[in-house]
Amino acid sequence: MKKATSGVRPKKFLGQHFLKDPNIAQQIVESLSGHGNYQQVLEVGPGTGVLTQFLIQQLQYQTTVIEVDDESVDYLKQKYPDLPILHQDFLKTNLAEQPSPLAVIGNFPYNISSQILFKVLDHRGIIPEVVGMIQKEVAERICSPPGNKVYGILSVFLQAYYDIEYLFTVEPQVFHPPPNVHSAVIRLRRNQVDQLACNETLFRRVVKQGFQNRRKTLRNALKPLNLPEPIRQLPMLNLRAEQLSVDDFVQLTQRIEPSWKP
Repeated sequence: MKKATSGVRPKKFLGQHFLKDPNIAQQIVESLSGHGNYQQVLEVGPGTGVLTQFLIQQLQYQTTVIEVDDESVDYLKQKYPDLPILHQDFLKTNLAEQPSPLAVIGNFPYNISSQILFKVLDHRGIIPEVVGMIQKEVAERICSPPGNKVYGILSVFLQAYYDIEYLFTVEPQVFHPPPNVHSAVIRLRRNQVDQLACNETLFRRVVKQGFQNRRKTLRNALKPLNLPEPIRQLPMLNLRAEQLSVDDFVQLTQRIEPSWKP
């Protein structure tokens, strides 16, 4: 099999490294489970189509790709003339205009992988599943349980609405150009939480504020929220943000909410 980069001059775009191993590409595509009964699949950043070639073989799915790079779009149009291609920036795309529910898949550019996942989070109502290859350290952070030093804001926000699995590690040499770090493939599947049992705007603020000063106890980290003294004396505030689970943050938000002034 020819390398996926044949016929086009590959280049690094927005921190992206193009996968050239078809076996790994097939493994990534086969990680889609169909969770959420979707038929639409949106591939982000297909590049030269190494994942795309396996996606279009999955007849149970209708695949659309979204690519901002002109050269890659021209190549894909020639190679897959019947493939729906959105020539635009995923981060600026109105996903509500796409057929839904839909799964998101891709070899996500390192530089914007977190932004991609935050956008997914904002559209969690129409995205029941995500399979993505990202930098290994970011994958470990997203999948981390509480009590771990890499557990953080993205961990809490994503774990609140998705069940997350670390599927496998990918070595640098299977990319062009080879990155200086390892990669990993993760899968997010929407859980049963439609809405948190607290004010979600306040929840996000509490989580962000807690982790902005993650070395401090929450009593000190949350000082900018001007919490009343009874709340400041909660035993939970003796802990650091990394020690709280999603449910703990929900409970803390519930306690703060009656006295919160937006």
